[in-house]
Amino acid sequence: MTSSRPALRPPVVVIAPDSFKGSLSAEDVARAIGAGIQAAIPDAEIRLRPIADGGEGTLDALMHAGGERFAVACRNAAGQMTEALVGILKDGSAVVESAAIVGLTDTAGTAVAVERRSTLGVGDAIKALLDRGARSFLVALGGSSTNDGGAGLLAALGVVFYDAAGVEVAPAPAELHRVVRVDASGLDARVKEAHFVAMSDVDNPLCGAEGATAVFGPQKGVQPDQVAPLDQTLAHFAQVLEEALGRQAATLPGAGAAGGLGYALLMLGAQFRSGAQTVADHIGLDQALTGADWLITGEGRSDAQTLHGKAPFIASQRARQLGVPATLLSGGIDRHSLAQLQTSFSGCFSIVFGPGALQDAIAQAPQLLQASAEQLARLWQSAAAMR
Repeated sequence: MTSSRPALRPPVVVIAPDSFKGSLSAEDVARAIGAGIQAAIPDAEIRLRPIADGGEGTLDALMHAGGERFAVACRNAAGQMTEALVGILKDGSAVVESAAIVGLTDTAGTAVAVERRSTLGVGDAIKALLDRGARSFLVALGGSSTNDGGAGLLAALGVVFYDAAGVEVAPAPAELHRVVRVDASGLDARVKEAHFVAMSDVDNPLCGAEGATAVFGPQKGVQPDQVAPLDQTLAHFAQVLEEALGRQAATLPGAGAAGGLGYALLMLGAQFRSGAQTVADHIGLDQALTGADWLITGEGRSDAQTLHGKAPFIASQRARQLGVPATLLSGGIDRHSLAQLQTSFSGCFSIVFGPGALQDAIAQAPQLLQASAEQLARLWQSAAAMR
């Protein structure tokens, strides 16, 4: 007797992971997962939409949809000249990734103490893009090594800081306590014509217990006895700057992102947005999910923080709104966060098959991703056949 079950339609699978930091770009992760799915279901329709949340890898994720990528001359966090990649999307929006310019992983930029680092290079990159005619900017804030309140960015764009003796003050945290006057008359006039979107997954204010220095400073090298003095320095800097520009932004959500780089952009009139939401919009995630059967997303390591605006969470929320189940496939999963994670994902899986060294897992990440995705697809196929 033959079965009356209808033939299964090949599934449409959207693959929208973040990067596995220190291992694979989001695009490489997506491709490995896609290969695993097609090993199990060769006729599956795969829609790759690598995503990011405003940190490292944001430029790559946005450029996946097309555009022009090129290098510009800029200063690293230590003030040394270097080059960094930026991009211009098909719609004309310019993309600046702070992590690519003043990032935590740049050993040359972080060779100096955090109180000597600045965001001059981010301003350099914006200026280079202004020279190319860009007037719409997406600035990714995550992954910076700086804590200068964005003073460097402002200085690179023409703002000058002076002490009580009229001597120009360098835009580094160690010097900002000396600032008593701000001259913004030299601010690049093109900045007023431009529209900035500051992208981040954090909404902290500039100062205080939840501010840039207290919350994020330690991971950048701020010592416990430096937290209060540096926080007070940023508060003083903000007071002088706000009096000069006639605008207030220190307490706004996102002012504390990237050590206060978010604050400087807000002072220039920027709109602050979730990095993952912005990237999802630009890569057409909703369009890809329309008519899809399954979303697979992931990141290097998932825990309770994933649910606070990280890229996999935003992807899962978009999928849910369109009735598409979302599965989390990450390098590692915090076991103690499973109860929270499973409220947003239809299954949470790690690519690691057993105990092993971290470096081995990083080196084998493509193969581990492909194998895990293949097993997930076989499970999916079996479940679909029983419906």
